[in-house]
Amino acid sequence: MVLPSAWRGRLGDLRRFGTVNLETATQAIVPGEVYGPVQIQVEGFRAISSEVVFMDMEPADGVYEPLIGYIPLEQSQIAVDVVGQRLLHVKHLDLKSLN
Repeated sequence: MVLPSAWRGRLGDLRRFGTVNLETATQAIVPGEVYGPVQIQVEGFRAISSEVVFMDMEPADGVYEPLIGYIPLEQSQIAVDVVGQRLLHVKHLDLKSLN
């Protein structure tokens, strides 16, 4: 999960794990700071414990656009319906890829 650096203080006292380089959609390399553990919960889905990366972001029209990655979505048992533009509950975690 990637959040704007401007929100870091809102999550209280978090442990800093270090700095990582992130590649943006424009192929720019920018620094991000890894903190955790945090509890992440999308309304209506199960909560998980994970890390979060904070990076400097410019708000579009005063609004930030956080990025929820594949791993937090999968851990929360969420599937994205791109056509219907909605989130769906996944009944079972897929363990087949762990073989």
